Amino acid sequence: MNLKKPSIGLVALGCAKNTVDLQVMAGHLLKAGCMLAPHPDEADVILVNTCAFIEAAREEATAEILRACELKRSGRCRAVIVSGCFAQRYGDRLAEAFPDVDAFVGIDALDKIARIAMGVAGMTDKAGRKVTVAVPPGMPKKLFSPPMPGLRLTGKAFAYLKIAEGCAHRCAYCAIPAIRGNCRSRPLRSVVAEARQLLATGVRELNVIAQDPLLYGVDLRNGTDIVALLRALDRLSGDFWIRVLYSYPSEISDSFLKWMATSRHAAKYVDVPIQHTDPQVLKAMARGSAVAATLGAADRIRQAVPGVTLRTTVMTGFPGETPEAFAKLLMDVKRMKFEHLGAFAFSPEEGTVAAEMADRPPKSVAQKRMRAVMSAQRKIWAEKAAGFVGKSFRALVVAPGVARMESQAPEVDGVVRFNGAAEVGSFVEMRIAKSDGFDFVGSIEA
Repeated sequence: MNLKKPSIGLVALGCAKNTVDLQVMAGHLLKAGCMLAPHPDEADVILVNTCAFIEAAREEATAEILRACELKRSGRCRAVIVSGCFAQRYGDRLAEAFPDVDAFVGIDALDKIARIAMGVAGMTDKAGRKVTVAVPPGMPKKLFSPPMPGLRLTGKAFAYLKIAEGCAHRCAYCAIPAIRGNCRSRPLRSVVAEARQLLATGVRELNVIAQDPLLYGVDLRNGTDIVALLRALDRLSGDFWIRVLYSYPSEISDSFLKWMATSRHAAKYVDVPIQHTDPQVLKAMARGSAVAATLGAADRIRQAVPGVTLRTTVMTGFPGETPEAFAKLLMDVKRMKFEHLGAFAFSPEEGTVAAEMADRPPKSVAQKRMRAVMSAQRKIWAEKAAGFVGKSFRALVVAPGVARMESQAPEVDGVVRFNGAAEVGSFVEMRIAKSDGFDFVGSIEA
């Protein structure tokens, strides 16, 4: 075993932005001569990249960390590293909670990962062991671009294009700004260069991501904004989709909708998490400035972009959510008829304003309300899905026997399953035979 250049097993948890961070770290590891193991169980060092957004994410991270530590104790790996939001948020506290972990790597230390990995891989006994905590004090301030050529963990067909880090909003329930810092945008030239390189490797869908992509450029103060970036991406040659994931309701401008309606590459898809529709709840969430935009979002977007697909997220059980406020949310969900919708119950997050708010509905009530929203959404989806059956749609083959239509974002909206051969990364005409839950079954038209 070559201790100077260990094999690294990657465990990816959390959102697409976390996936990009892991790709950045993988690029630095490869550049330093480390190898990536085909499976974490076969690695010298296991790198667990974590999420800490809500309790369920922390529970998942804890389970994966404990599993990796068990592999270390059994002698199947030499060291364990924990990176990402969990490490960033809790730092030294995790070193006490997980004594078998060898290093904790924060958001601002992605480029240090190779040195850290090679260091912990060389430890031979507990006496010589020193836990590394690479979590600089204060909020993160750095901004990373992937080493080029970049490593992609999403496969050949699509990629996540992370255009900014941090967040400019201060929603009462959200710990993300405290974990990832203020909004900071990558230079437009850097983003376009990465997109060009991705397209050259066969990518046919660029998923533009950030905590709020529509605020791209607000910190640059040079006139650059999201529409300028999207137009620059639009000028790249080739046949591909540009999909923008996450749009804060009040940030959706007329120029953004015009770009989507007229662009030759735009996926007509808007992810607009409304969180709630009751004005008092939205104000308590510190989203009061978005009340009007939230209530009119679905109608406005559909009018501006015919044929658009809408996705949203809502929260139940926020402090102060009365039965009447929830009834309004449920009524509005039924009225707006989003194609895709996710619901989750409020989780009080340490360090957030909402965690200290009074009049929080019991957890059982929040869960019951969440189930009611999803029950309503299943009926809406059944109606929407029926409209696909018997029709043909352009689809991108993302894996053998698996494709996605323009109306399906990666990892959240379902897929189309089909029999037959088609090259991964190719566009095909897909005829939909039937729906299967949130997925479809189809066949490629000759």
